[in-house]
Amino acid sequence: MTNPLGWLDEHARKREAAGLRRRLRPRPQHTGLVDLAGNDYLGLARDPRVTEAAARAAREWGGGSTGSRLVTGTTQAHVAFERELAAFVGAEAGLVFSSGYLANLGAITALAGRGDLIVSDALNHASLIDGCRLSRARVEVVGHGAVAEVRAALAERSEERAYVVTDAVFSVDGDVAPLAELAAACCEYGAVLIVDEAHGVGVFGDGGRGAVHAAGLAGSPDVVVTATLSKSLGAQGGVVLGPSAVIAHLVDTARAFIFDTGLAPAAVGAAAEALRILRAEPQLAERVRVNARALHDLAQAAALTATTPVGTVTSVLIGDPDLAVELAGLCAELGVAVGCFRPPSVPDGRSRLRLTARADLTHAELDAAGRALHAVAGRIGSVSVPPATHNVVQTNRARGLDNRDWSSPQS
Repeated sequence: MTNPLGWLDEHARKREAAGLRRRLRPRPQHTGLVDLAGNDYLGLARDPRVTEAAARAAREWGGGSTGSRLVTGTTQAHVAFERELAAFVGAEAGLVFSSGYLANLGAITALAGRGDLIVSDALNHASLIDGCRLSRARVEVVGHGAVAEVRAALAERSEERAYVVTDAVFSVDGDVAPLAELAAACCEYGAVLIVDEAHGVGVFGDGGRGAVHAAGLAGSPDVVVTATLSKSLGAQGGVVLGPSAVIAHLVDTARAFIFDTGLAPAAVGAAAEALRILRAEPQLAERVRVNARALHDLAQAAALTATTPVGTVTSVLIGDPDLAVELAGLCAELGVAVGCFRPPSVPDGRSRLRLTARADLTHAELDAAGRALHAVAGRIGSVSVPPATHNVVQTNRARGLDNRDWSSPQS
């Protein structure tokens, strides 16, 4: 009898040949590396005030939440944090999920369904893409930041209800969506705007209140915001923020909320303390943006092709996935940890190093980053890189890879 999972070995071999195998690399407690790979934007994940708040919450409420939010998994700490975060960003109400991924799935699938239209940016995060697919609504994918295409899709629709879904700040290139223009289109055509603020809260807006707040859309009755607690707030979990009627609807219908164990109290305690720190130290948001621009300047000084940051992310375009992995390793050897993005996280031929800034980066750490980037430039100059190919599906079909891994838009 043939092994029904035998195809996995061949699939793994082809991914290996394409330079696309992924491996878990457990990090030690102290790496000794300058961290430009993680998402601890404000440097709060290890802040003693945050870690002590997490420990205190665990001592008071237990190691886990003990059940789903609708049974025993909602503590007073959950409710208090939801109110505090909603007030901070200017929303009527909030609802905490156990991850940002589930917050996106929950919000989209509870609001949109069969007979509805979703207009989705081509470069949206995988969690938004999966939420759109699972909703069973008709999904129209439009060009990145293409407001005219959004307006056309809304104007030509036959569906009564429509939703426009976008990241606020895109995680690969770090650019910001045209939120004001998208909101105007939604208002004109009777649609709802759903914005993922994973990379916006703590970075953009007045004191880090987010890109939606910066665009003047806080508290709008037709705007729903999702966010994560695992980046600027240095904890874990996700949240949906918006009109009270939306939050009540999610409590009633969001499967990712109803059938999931509530977020652990320690994570709630950590996120709540991080929020208090951000409110007391609003300069953290500006500091991380300044450091991101410094990293971009260092990349330019090394004659590398790098995206211009408006938030925390600077991407250095490499092209070849094997070379990108090699260069990430080179940076680590020089004491700097950087992100390495390869397909399907980015299109084929667009592999890159991603540098994420932190508010607490020191001058010495920035100097180390500059030395690593100059070494990257030197290594690139000594190798021949194959030309970039942008058609993900066709390229990988030729390689024999399963296109379920190469969904477009890219995750």
